[in-house]
Parts: sequence; structure tokens; C-alpha cells
Amino acid sequence: MKITIDRLGHHGDGIAQTEVGTIYASGLLPGEVVEGDVQGDRLLDAKIVTPSSLRVKAPCSHAKTCGGCLLQHASDAFVADWKEGIVKGALAAQGLSAPFRPTVTSPPRSRRRATLSGRKTKGGVLMGFHARASDLLIPVPNCQLLHPDLIAAFPALETLVRFGGSRSAEIQLTITRSLSGPDVSVSGGKELDSALQLDLARLAETHGIARLTWNGETVALREMPRQRMGRALVTPPPGAFLQATAEGEAALLAAVTDAIGPARRIADLFAGCGTFALPLAERAEVHAIEGDVAMTAALDKGARQADGLKKVTVSTRDLFRRPMEPDEMKGIDAVVIDPPRAGAEAQVRALATAKVPVIAMVSCNPATFARDARILTAAGYTLDWVQVVDQFRWSSHVELAARLSLTKA
Repeated sequence: MKITIDRLGHHGDGIAQTEVGTIYASGLLPGEVVEGDVQGDRLLDAKIVTPSSLRVKAPCSHAKTCGGCLLQHASDAFVADWKEGIVKGALAAQGLSAPFRPTVTSPPRSRRRATLSGRKTKGGVLMGFHARASDLLIPVPNCQLLHPDLIAAFPALETLVRFGGSRSAEIQLTITRSLSGPDVSVSGGKELDSALQLDLARLAETHGIARLTWNGETVALREMPRQRMGRALVTPPPGAFLQATAEGEAALLAAVTDAIGPARRIADLFAGCGTFALPLAERAEVHAIEGDVAMTAALDKGARQADGLKKVTVSTRDLFRRPMEPDEMKGIDAVVIDPPRAGAEAQVRALATAKVPVIAMVSCNPATFARDARILTAAGYTLDWVQVVDQFRWSSHVELAARLSLTKA
């Protein structure tokens, strides 16, 4: 069957409207004419008859097999416009619009945190990412997404699989680049015994692993795996959330800093380990709230050990069940809020009542961002601008920062 791709869906699939219904096909771009076999609503074994001018040669040798990247065949300019369009569509569904700042895209080979899978085989070890929608593991020694420091740690990760993996089940290896070397957290490995623990400790020392955590237990700590957040040095707990790239974090921080302007008292909600709170504390008093006690402790320690910060207070609190209430926001000049994918409807409704002058919102889900922004605009806020920050390069994932200001009480 020959079809023409009309548009790209939110998950990166090409979509065509045909006489037999909507057809989906991976790896294609709008305007491309393709032939292939239709099974259900999928076009399989697609052959491109007329390629798009938006198509580029995939920079990675693993692009055709690995499921980690979906859009290496598309130009950066197209992907930036497409992701901005997703956000605009989500806003339009809520009756909203806003000016958009230029998209900031992280460069290739900049991802500083990744989770790989591994298992033992009859002949050795298999480690990498899964093929798309498959249990098949694809080794990715030439990955163009990961930072070179992560690639350099692959031999150590493969040895970990050899020591503590099995042929019957996969283990997951989360590796994070830190100032002190790789920070590695393994889940699904064999149960620890004295022999395995000794092997793991030796491996961490030999390969320069800063911290090695095995099934939730730290088995080697050669050096604290610190992250720099402004003037502060922070050691996140094993596997803790961290922005995917240093460049993406810098872009989000710049947007948030610009959004809050000269505010002198700031509340940072869903603060994590201090991505925004600690740099902002160089210019303003900050009250940081996070639901994870280990992350709160890391933020607090980083603040106390840093020089030149204004007052930083920290509390552990589940903002989904117990949002920060309006009476607690008296005297607050600006709020920074960076919730998980589900958004923060209860907290946003409290913000709408509190009438804080400025809100800097960071989101990894355009749909919940638009829903929450609609709550605030209905309460008298203006959505001043939105900026897409694409630190999940070549994926369908969309992140953004936005500024909302109170225009009427």
C-alpha cells in the first residue's frame, strides 16, 4: 500500500489518513510517500518512495536497531518546531496561547545519566538499550546520546553484569556522571554475599567508580559523587532525579532566573536536591520543599556547606497530599514549581488563591502544564512566555519553562 505521511504524532510516529483509516509508521516524516504492508493500523517494512527535505542521515550507527532514539532521521530545526507545536497544541486545548522563546536543544553526547539493561549470556555479557517495543537488547558502544564519560564506564558496567547478573533475568544499571566519577546504582542483581561484596568493592576501586549501590545498598564509596549546583556541591542519594544534561539544566535555570526577576523571597516547590533552590539562593532567600527525605537532606547539607548563600530553609513534605497553603506564602515574591509528569493540580489551586506575584513553572508534560496554567490564568495570571528546553534529544519527550505573572487580583 502506498501512503503519504500527513504529520508526526506525539510519540514520534508518522501518521497518515487513508481510505482504510488512520495508519501509523515509525521512522517517517511529514510529506514522505512510502510503500509497505499494512497490518491493523501499522505500516510495516516501509520503503520510502519520496523522502522529505526534513530527513537527515542518522548520526548514530545504532539508530536503526536501538529503541533509545526515535528521531535521529529528522533535522534539529524540524524537531524543535514539532516539540514547540506539541506545547502550543496542549495550550490551545485549554483555550490558551503564549509567546514562545527559542527552543534550547542539548548537544549530542551530552546525556549525563542513563539506565542500561544487562544480562549474562552463554558467551559472556550483553548490555545496552532495548530495541523499540522489544525485549531484545542492543549493545550501543557508539551511542551518540550519552556523554563520553558514561561510554568510558561501559567495561565496568559489563563486569558488574558478569559478577552479579544472570542468564534468566535482566539487571538495570543506572549510571550518573558526577564530579568524582561514575555514580552507579544496580537493581535486580544477585543477592549480596561476602564474596560478591568484595568483588564489587574491588571493581569500584579499579574502575574509578565514585559510588556503587547494589539493590539499594551502598557497597562501595570511593568518593562522594558530587554535583555542582551554583556555589553548592551536592551529593544526591543513589538513583535520585537529576536533569538529564548539564546544558539542559543550565537552560532551565536561566529561564527560571529570568522569570522570577528581582524577587527576594522565593518558594521552590518539588525542589529535588536543589537544582534551582541553591543557585537562586545566591541572590534571594529560598524556602525549598521536597517530598523525598533523602533528597531534602542532600539539599540541606549542600546549602549549609556552601559559602555566599542567603538564607535557605528546607522541609520534607508531600505536596500532592499537603500543598503549601496560601497563608504559608505570605511575603513570598515568587514561586518556582517543577512537578512530576502528573503536574500539581492541588498545589496550583493553592497558588491561584495565594496570589503570589510571579510563578516560574517547569514541566515535563505539556498536557498537565496546560491544565495547571489554565487554573492560574482563570485566577488572574498571564502566561507571559514559554520556552521548550529539549534535553531529551532525538526523543518525543518535551520539557519546558514558563513565566506566569499576576495581572489582576
